[in-house]
Amino acid sequence: MSHHLSGPNLRSPLGDARLDMTDLFAFTVPGDRTVLILNANPIAPTGGAAYHPDAVYRINVDTDGDNQADIAFSFVFSEPQNGKQTVTAYRATGQQARSHEAAGEKIFTDEPVSFGSEPEVAASGRYRFFAGLRSDPFFADLDGIVKEFQWTGVDWGADKNIFGIALEMPTAELSPDPAIGVWARVSVRQNGQLKSVDRGAHPSVTAYFNEEDAKDAYNEGEPADDWNTYLRPWTAVLAHTGGYDAKAAEETLRTILPDVLRYDRSQPAAYPNGRTLTDDVETARIDMVSGGKVPNAGIPPHTDLLPDFPYLGHPHPARNGG
Repeated sequence: MSHHLSGPNLRSPLGDARLDMTDLFAFTVPGDRTVLILNANPIAPTGGAAYHPDAVYRINVDTDGDNQADIAFSFVFSEPQNGKQTVTAYRATGQQARSHEAAGEKIFTDEPVSFGSEPEVAASGRYRFFAGLRSDPFFADLDGIVKEFQWTGVDWGADKNIFGIALEMPTAELSPDPAIGVWARVSVRQNGQLKSVDRGAHPSVTAYFNEEDAKDAYNEGEPADDWNTYLRPWTAVLAHTGGYDAKAAEETLRTILPDVLRYDRSQPAAYPNGRTLTDDVETARIDMVSGGKVPNAGIPPHTDLLPDFPYLGHPHPARNGG
């Protein structure tokens, strides 16, 4: 279910939807610019009316292929007051990028979070930035997945909202090399310590591959350790669900292990080379898990996306449960 409900027992991390990363996107747009989008808080604002003020929301960028962060964009939010909240964005490099703390240069300071229908977009130097309530671009027949792929024809995400964080910059700002790796993390401060409670890049990985008692450790982990830690248990998953032999499973898992979204920006973005807002990632994951044995659910992408930054559609009207 993309990365929605990535904590144990298909719940949000720590039972708090504000800390629940849902999706990560990376694509380019005209003008030789790269867009990174991190969404969180499924069924917003029901799951939480503002971003968590003790959390660090982060997008990590690997520029040299070692599955460690060379650049990190961190976003921290004020305590919400009277329905308003502000956000400060940081850009860290080098060793600072590998800490989970928000550090480095402030590229946006105390910008208003956008809770209304029209997006409040900030611009500073080379960057454009947005944070706020938007329509969830994720599309899938989740009820059909729960019913062992007996499709219902209903798009779970059709009327859902999320909290989106979008950043747009010149492509060369990340790396002159077009090949990058991207993943996201959500951490929260508890008892004076910052604890990573959600992380990932590829959609639906933890839901399909991680046992319940492994999810917390996975969310705290680092992509650089993923291959050695998860190759064996995830091979067992593919053997069970798709009939893979060990060699075929290892070859298949190289797409999602380590859990870093690779993106060669010299080529069009199309999952798993980056990810656009209309890529059918749930079908891709079901094909992987089942060995191609499950028919396509036929759920189309959402049509409410914006043609310009921040690209995420206007939020749906509030309703009970969504």
